[in-house]
Amino acid sequence: MNARIPVFFSLLLIILLSASFASASSLSALEGLEMLRKTFVGINDFTAQITQEKQLSLMKRKMVASGEVRFKKPDTFYMELYSPYASRVLLKDNSLILKLPNEGVRQKVTLPPEQGLGRWLEFLAHPVTTVPEGFVIRTMRRGETVQLQISPRKKGVMKELQLFFQPGGELKRLVIEENNRDKTVITFSNMKKNTGLSEKDFQLE
Repeated sequence: MNARIPVFFSLLLIILLSASFASASSLSALEGLEMLRKTFVGINDFTAQITQEKQLSLMKRKMVASGEVRFKKPDTFYMELYSPYASRVLLKDNSLILKLPNEGVRQKVTLPPEQGLGRWLEFLAHPVTTVPEGFVIRTMRRGETVQLQISPRKKGVMKELQLFFQPGGELKRLVIEENNRDKTVITFSNMKKNTGLSEKDFQLE
């Protein structure tokens, strides 16, 4: 009887793994983008709590911090991380401002126009019929979660962006891989939609 137990668990593991792989399905880029559009079409703004894990290529350990994000159409995004890695980021279309309050640092970066937030939101404001030029997009669905991978063809700061969301309107995770091998994973929780955010909610000071 005991000799059969390992065999039983081996068979069970094979069945579970097979079911897991079977539950994951590939979608076309158009299907993934259209699902994203439909998911957030009725959301004008949102706030959420986040946990960020950042792995720098020059460091072995991850930097983990909690914080919050805010978003407002048509093109504004704000992220604040609390101590010990305090930082504030304001993205207005393709203009990004970074502030490190503990170090007294303030930097401004201009992203390529095709990577601007406003351009993507304008693109997703209408039914998706074409894939944006300059990007490779892959989509995978596992259960209720959709994974959208976006890779710019033109080499810049970002190597790949992965967006995990649920069609019910929940943003779950964002993964950003940079060409310098830095990697950032942001997990979202307590997401609140259409709370009536104003410009005062997007100040770095």
